[in-house]
Amino acid sequence: MSKAETDPVRMAAFLEKADDSLAAAQLLLDGGHSAFAASRAYYAVFYAANAALLAEGLAFRTHQGLISAVHLHLVKSEKLARDAGELIRSLYEARQASDYEPLPCDMPRVDGAEAIDRARRFVSQVKALLRKEDQA
Repeated sequence: MSKAETDPVRMAAFLEKADDSLAAAQLLLDGGHSAFAASRAYYAVFYAANAALLAEGLAFRTHQGLISAVHLHLVKSEKLARDAGELIRSLYEARQASDYEPLPCDMPRVDGAEAIDRARRFVSQVKALLRKEDQA
């Protein structure tokens, strides 16, 4: 973790990458690539979480650091719904399996449609949080 200045341009860029990742995930799912769609859905959440944490003046270099920070700075403070922490962790685990397990039998069943739906909810929560903080 490092301290970072709140940077609206970087935050907007992270949110744009989140939206692009959701669109890519949907294309992958439509093409029959459910596991890869789930991986892209994780990245949508990853980018949105980066935007939310940057609003808190925090930046992270690792996925694990970012996931822990979502729990510590956004869920515990009730800025995001309680299930947001579980959501990012479960999508991270799905991404790990999808990206790194070579054999389908080694991968847990990944429902790409569910992953995309959950990622959309997370990204929407982050956007609402940032709008609320913008108005404060």
